[in-house]
Amino acid sequence: MATAIGLALMLGACTPVQPPRSAIGQYSPQSPFPGAEWPVAAPALEGFSPEALDRAVSYAKQAGSTSGMVIHNGQVVAQWGDVSRKSNLHSARKSFMSALIGIAVARGQLQLDDTLAQLDIDDNEPSLSPAEKQATVRMLLQARSGIYHPTVYETTGMEAAKPPRYSHSPGTFWYYNNWDFNTVGAIYEHATGEDIFASLGSEIAAPIGMQDYRKSDGHYVSGGHATRYPAYPLNMSARDLARFALLYLHDGRWRDRQIIPAQWVAESTRSYSDTPTGGYGYMWWTSVPASGPRGPKAALLRPAYWADGYRGQYAIVVPSLDLVIVSLVDSRLTSMRMGQLKMEKMVWLVESAESATGIGAEPAEAPQT
Repeated sequence: MATAIGLALMLGACTPVQPPRSAIGQYSPQSPFPGAEWPVAAPALEGFSPEALDRAVSYAKQAGSTSGMVIHNGQVVAQWGDVSRKSNLHSARKSFMSALIGIAVARGQLQLDDTLAQLDIDDNEPSLSPAEKQATVRMLLQARSGIYHPTVYETTGMEAAKPPRYSHSPGTFWYYNNWDFNTVGAIYEHATGEDIFASLGSEIAAPIGMQDYRKSDGHYVSGGHATRYPAYPLNMSARDLARFALLYLHDGRWRDRQIIPAQWVAESTRSYSDTPTGGYGYMWWTSVPASGPRGPKAALLRPAYWADGYRGQYAIVVPSLDLVIVSLVDSRLTSMRMGQLKMEKMVWLVESAESATGIGAEPAEAPQT
């Protein structure tokens, strides 16, 4: 845990970024991608109220965020904390696995509708039943496998909420299930012959110019006797996570190279299940439910999707506003947590600071959290 002085330095006055003269020329509307460093822009030049954006940043820090960035049209209009410091993404790592699966599917290395029986997937005792083995790779990505086998790297809440074993047939019920996500990682490695963290480096991090990522930033957490399939935690900086979110904002394209198939980006960020405040795609959360209205406490103003990790690790994409927001909560620096409703209020404040939304820089009433 950092000292109070170190924490103050990291979380100090880091309000909307004022660009150095040299940075402004790095960006053009025709190529909204960062080079070796992120270009920055004065908020007012991007249509933001500096005062309103400052309130959004202040709220993020008060809610526990230790580092973050607001990216509009490919330029940094606000950042806070040490955006080069790497910390545990927790479950936000799963959106990276979704991206790797999409690349493998496009190459013909994986078929989404292959069943676990076809892939010869089983687990430690109590092993999978014939019915459970009818779950497909697609169902695992959607967290709809119906397999509630013991697994690893679950929060106490996830473990407590897990349905009884064999209570749902594959494909019929959504439950946010680490068995599904961990097994997808093992299926990917078997299909491609590649280590997850090496693949992340070569397939995504290097092509989009991540500044801080190294293969050694990931490691495996074994399930011991509980399960054959390990979790794959990952450390990453806010500025590298922002590049990944920007890649998705541009439909998987980085400059003139298609890194992730555009069809996969659309397919994986579409809702297939309802959640309390939105929906769930292929290891991405969305603000738009698969059916019906959003929950009464939902605060996002525009359709959005995001990677989401325990304690408050977020990479949010708002396509209609050409907007990316990332926020990390490093447990070594704070004991606070930024839950989803707080994240939504942060995004709501950023959206409301953008005068082009037509909502105005100072909306009448902020959502309650």
